[in-house]
Amino acid sequence: MAPAPEEPSSPAPSAEEPAQPPPSPAAKEPAPVTAAPAPAALSRARPKIDTFVTAYGELLFGYHNYGLNQNRTGGAQRDSRLEFDTTRFVLEMKGALPDYGLEVEVEVEFEHGGTGTAMELEYEEFGEFDQELDKGGEILVEELYISKKLGDHAALAVGRFYVAVGTLSEFSRPTDYLGTIRDEAETGIIPNTWDEMGLRLRYKFPWGLRLTGQLVNGLDSTGFSSQLWAVGGHQRRFEVQRATDMALVFRADVTHFDGFIFGVSAYHGDTTRNRPKADLVKSCEEANDREVAPCGYVSAPLTLLDVHLSVAKGPWSAKGMVMYGHLKNAELVSQRNARLSNLLGVMRTPVSDNALAAWGELGYDIASVVGLSNSHHLFPFVRYDYVDTQFKPREELYDNPRFRRTIYTVGVAYNLLNTVYAKLDFGHRRMGSNAFRPENTLRLATGFNY
Repeated sequence: MAPAPEEPSSPAPSAEEPAQPPPSPAAKEPAPVTAAPAPAALSRARPKIDTFVTAYGELLFGYHNYGLNQNRTGGAQRDSRLEFDTTRFVLEMKGALPDYGLEVEVEVEFEHGGTGTAMELEYEEFGEFDQELDKGGEILVEELYISKKLGDHAALAVGRFYVAVGTLSEFSRPTDYLGTIRDEAETGIIPNTWDEMGLRLRYKFPWGLRLTGQLVNGLDSTGFSSQLWAVGGHQRRFEVQRATDMALVFRADVTHFDGFIFGVSAYHGDTTRNRPKADLVKSCEEANDREVAPCGYVSAPLTLLDVHLSVAKGPWSAKGMVMYGHLKNAELVSQRNARLSNLLGVMRTPVSDNALAAWGELGYDIASVVGLSNSHHLFPFVRYDYVDTQFKPREELYDNPRFRRTIYTVGVAYNLLNTVYAKLDFGHRRMGSNAFRPENTLRLATGFNY
């Protein structure tokens, strides 16, 4: 039998490497490794975040019996045309930290199917073709704010949010109104779903009163025009919004009565120093050319006042609003706007001192009458829009009746669980004089809301 192999002997330690003492019995097992304590910020448990995602989308199909050029003598020509539009897709996301009273909200809107460059034919600018990036479609961040609860009844927000005037700041989703489009009265004098940046403070009284105060950037008066009054003042043409002129907003809504909301709102803010160039300034002798406006600016504040109502009681649905607007020094604004560059993409038409808008709709749910379950809603409705963007103007400005419009609409709106909807309506538009040809539109809208 072969002898067992010898255990290899350990090499003798060199002079440079002294011999190690034999391990003690207690050192035979390696000591457990203890990790260094993690930083406090990393060791905390992730806070509970409540997240919500909602969205809605709209498709619109329209037939029009009039031409595009409404500025012709006698009104638009007779025509027969169809228009299809991917009106908008809106995605709204919320994240809340309930333990801290914090909430973040983001709302992104995709309009007209995407983005790109498109040509636009501006008949108010003597039939010129304009190339505008936003007309091929838009992606807009309409809301982006952080809100902090202050006790049980108040909340303070900072960021971008809807300006609290009119009805569309509260009722902008397609299931909030009965027509196929948002009301033409409100969107005829102020921006559609008007959003700005600033601070917002809300306070809700337990007995049914909600107050809203806002401090936001003001409008840009270069975009004001004859046909759309202050609509074009919304600052979207440049990357950065000017806020040298700020605006104050106040709104009060009575919510005490079940199914009824009624209230008032007011807006006031200057529009001069938010223009792209300091071109609306006062002149004086011995002006310091090192200052942008050594003698000061021409003041052109915009004031808006409105009364609004919303009813959702039993089978009845109704909404309404009356809004009045006033622009100080509108004549000086008009004179300067007439000399603006074509490249700015604004109308350059005279703007009136005053504007007036009123609208209302009334519908009755007949779903149960026709044998549908309570998951369905079917509203025959009527709607009335009136908008005058040259309401009682200064004597020097011709009160053009083409800018006084009345729209009568009848239709039916259907929705399933306020999620999927379809609407069909017929609108008849009349101008402020019988010299202008009436305009008829038949529209079909469909989409979803969740």
